[in-house]
Amino acid sequence: MRIIIDAMSGDKAPGEIVRGAVDAQREFGAEVLLVGQPEAIRACLADCGAAEGDGIQIFPASDIIDMHDDPSTAVRRKRDSSMAVALDLLVKGEGDAAISAGNTGALLTGATLYVKRIKGVRRAAMAPVLPNGGAGAMLIDCGANVECTPEYLLQFALMGSLYSRTILGCESPRVGLLNNGAEDTKGTPLCKETYALLKAAGEAGRINFIGNVEGSEVFSGGVDVIVTDGFTGNVLLKTVEGTAKYLMKNLKAALTSSTKAKLGAALVHKELSGLKKLLDVNEVGGTAFLGIRKPVIKAHGSSDARAIRSAVRQAVAFVNANVIGEIEANVDAMRLDAPTEKD
Repeated sequence: MRIIIDAMSGDKAPGEIVRGAVDAQREFGAEVLLVGQPEAIRACLADCGAAEGDGIQIFPASDIIDMHDDPSTAVRRKRDSSMAVALDLLVKGEGDAAISAGNTGALLTGATLYVKRIKGVRRAAMAPVLPNGGAGAMLIDCGANVECTPEYLLQFALMGSLYSRTILGCESPRVGLLNNGAEDTKGTPLCKETYALLKAAGEAGRINFIGNVEGSEVFSGGVDVIVTDGFTGNVLLKTVEGTAKYLMKNLKAALTSSTKAKLGAALVHKELSGLKKLLDVNEVGGTAFLGIRKPVIKAHGSSDARAIRSAVRQAVAFVNANVIGEIEANVDAMRLDAPTEKD
């Protein structure tokens, strides 16, 4: 398997990106193709005790799309950027998946323009997996689509169910609509209209819809796929990440505040390390754009080497599970006029 990596995008590029790619190549055995400025990449490889060859290749790209570039025009104006070239290589079949820690909007625009959406899919969506004590709860969308229609959210629910089944191993993923109350009369017009569509899809046997879910239920273990628009999903995701950092920071301060506290911390060090790993975004690595014809993984903008290694692991799992093939095979079920089981 060959993974294309945008080596120049992200807050810690190219150093941490290259280091993570090297670690992933050594651990998972996948070939990596690093896209960007060759001399900078070679210097980073040398720092890692690695070089071209032995599963690592470099493909030149002279430009970089940064976080301040306009997402809607960046990939068109900067065709020789590391991000645009990485996506172009994916389209040409030079790799099985592409990873970038760069500008989210630009990556989504590039994936849509270069790689294209699966025929029948209205919008691609980002779907990170949040910890819930089990296989995890998928949040879809988390920022790719700020404004949505009920049809988009219906498709998100179906794509999320397929992903949850193939990647997370949920036999019948429980789909919930994120709302400000459990009653079907709650929420915005978008939520109410979407509720009706998801309920109909559930009655038709296309998804296992369990109704509205509130934010407090995200980590309860009672829902596997959480459907929402990209604006609300992004607010929820960033709130979760910020809360996790705040709790871990204060927990560390409390456990190092005195000799007695330090002794107690030593006794539960293994358990605390497990908790930290569970809440660490770098262990997740990134999220795939569901609905795109080939695997495109968005890594966190602040990704370190561990996050890139995790993103490669996720890309390998995504390809092996044939998630895109599953979505293509079930795209007819995502139509508003899709037949029911009774038909």
